[in-house]
Order: sequence, then C-alpha cells, then structure tokens
Amino acid sequence: MLFDAKKWSVFVLVLGLGASAVWAAPPQSKTWQLPPLAKPGQGAYLKGEFIFPLDNRPTRECHASTIVETPSGLVAAWFGGKREGSHDVVIWVSRYENGRWTRPVEVANGAETGKKYPCWNPVLFQPKGGPLYLFYKVGPGASRWWGMVIASHDDGRTWGKPRKLGRDPKIGHLIGPVKNKPVQLSDQVLLLPSSTEHNRWRVHFELTDPKLSRFTVVGPINDGKTYMAIQPTVLVYPGGKLQALCRTRQDVIVETWSSDGGRSWTPLKPTALPNPNSGIDGVTLRDGRQLLVYNHSTDPGLDRGVLNVALSRDGKRWKVAMTLELSAGEFSYPAVIQTRDGRVHITYTYRRQTIKHVVLDPAQLPEIR
Repeated sequence: MLFDAKKWSVFVLVLGLGASAVWAAPPQSKTWQLPPLAKPGQGAYLKGEFIFPLDNRPTRECHASTIVETPSGLVAAWFGGKREGSHDVVIWVSRYENGRWTRPVEVANGAETGKKYPCWNPVLFQPKGGPLYLFYKVGPGASRWWGMVIASHDDGRTWGKPRKLGRDPKIGHLIGPVKNKPVQLSDQVLLLPSSTEHNRWRVHFELTDPKLSRFTVVGPINDGKTYMAIQPTVLVYPGGKLQALCRTRQDVIVETWSSDGGRSWTPLKPTALPNPNSGIDGVTLRDGRQLLVYNHSTDPGLDRGVLNVALSRDGKRWKVAMTLELSAGEFSYPAVIQTRDGRVHITYTYRRQTIKHVVLDPAQLPEIR
C-alpha cells in the first residue's frame, strides 16, 4: 500500500527538526504541527535497525517489546507467534552483543500452569543489586490473564523457573508491570505501574521489595467510567514527586500525580497529548527532562501510523520533538530507556513483523524552556 498524501493531509509537517519542535495542540484539535520524519544519522537520530530481519523472522507476528540495560549490554524481549492471542504466542529474548542483536530465543511460554495459554506484554527490569527480572502475562486474554516472572543472574543468557506473582483482593490476580518498566524509589521499593481490564479499564500500582516477596496494591485509582485508562508509565520529578501517564479510549493521554512515593494518586485528568488507544512509554532523563514516546494521532485514517517523541520539564507542557514513523502500517507499543552513556534507546512494534530499535542523542533534541 503506497503512501496517500490526501489521507494524511490532517498533518502539517514543519521543515527543520530544530525549528519544528512545537507545543502539542489540545487533543480535540484535528490538525497538529509535527516535525518531519526523522532519518538515521541526522540530528538526534543516531541509528535505527531491526532486531531481527523481516525475511528471517522467528514468528509470523510480534508485539509489545521491552528493553533494559544490563552490566554486559542491552537485552530486549517481546511476545510473538502466529498472531496476538494464539496459543503458540511465547516470550522471545535477544541480547545486543558485538554490535548486533543475537538471534531471538524463546524463554517463556504459557504451559507452566498445566494448560497452554498465550503470553503477553513482557517487561524487563533490573533492580539495584538484584537479578534481571522478566515480567510477563499468561492467560486467554487481557481480562483473564495473570502476572508471571522469571529471573536471570547472567544478564539474560539463562533464565530460572517461572512463578506466578500471586493474588490480591483489590484486583484478583497480581499483574505486575502491565506494559512499562517499574521505577525503583529512594527507599528501594519497586513501583510497578499496572492496570486491569476485567472490570472496565482501571489503573493501579503494585509496590514490592526488590526480591518480589511481598506486594501492596494501591488502587485501582479510577472507576473506568470517565476515563477508561490502562498501561501507565511513571516519570520522576524533584522531591520524589511522581507522574503517571496512561493510555485511554477517550483519544487523550491522561495523567495522575503522587507526592508520597506512589501510595496515593490524584484523579485522572487529560493532558494536551492525543492517544489513538495505543500504548505509550516515557523516561526521566538525567538532565531533568521528561521524554515520552507515543502515537500523536486520533485520526482513524492514521491511528498507529505515526510515532513521535515529546519532551517536557514540568509534565504539563509537552513539546513534540521528533517523528520516528509516518506511513501506512502499525508502529506501536514503544519502550524507552536511557543508558549509562546518556543515549536513549527505543524499541517498538514495526508493522507486527519485527521489533525496531532506535538510538537517540538527547543532547541534540530541542531544549525545553
């Protein structure tokens, strides 16, 4: 399918990356000014590559990637199989070694419970001084899945036995981080951003120790009526203040704030950023800026066909800084981290056929004032 200029005419592309970063329009607006499509080797966009080639992929479809930095390098994971929800969908892992991604290997499936179920939404995270955790979900669907975890003590080369996270009377099955990475707070507690879909779309948080021995559920923080929200990503501000941004069905990214280490949260409110009912992810950069990767669209003709990077310092005013993708197809479910060398690494679903890995230099992204 060729690019149709008329179909995408609701977008005004402003030339020049440095000059083109603009403040996000209100979500009800159907026309936004977006930066032109970024190209590897130009400006902040250092590199873009597929984790595995399109002509030699391990599964027909793949989705929902996650990425982490370990002492020996990057590790990425995703789920893949015939199609999302098929019983053959398992969790795959690849490591970045010697300047390239290794051939993906299967590390977890849904057969641990005696019956084969599909796997969903892996999340990689390594707490300070702890093993590398791979959280994932198992079950027939998002309304009936449960959280699982496996651990690695050699940076993702081998993995231990899977175990269920457990249950809690507030939500039923513990989910763990539903899509996006946890945050380790100053008291070493892990804050797992999560959500459920069995009683409307509702956001909650799971607090646990680095050994995952005890869980405390905070929320759900919404009733799923005004805003049907899931899959929060957590950003950190001075003084320990936290902001969670969430995907919704209401064409807008919503926010909630915590001033007590995630033990309580404000009511969900809309931001100025649109959302076509698609996953997002963000990271707090070392220079204090907040970086968000998301689909800047609510137009049904575009939907997940555009993928963008936005920046903010206060979590209120967001500057659209980069367009990573703009064409027919699906570019979705981003994961983003900043590594020790200061670079930003993003992975995302590329047309459900492979996982794309993008490297950015945040120093070359537009400054926020």
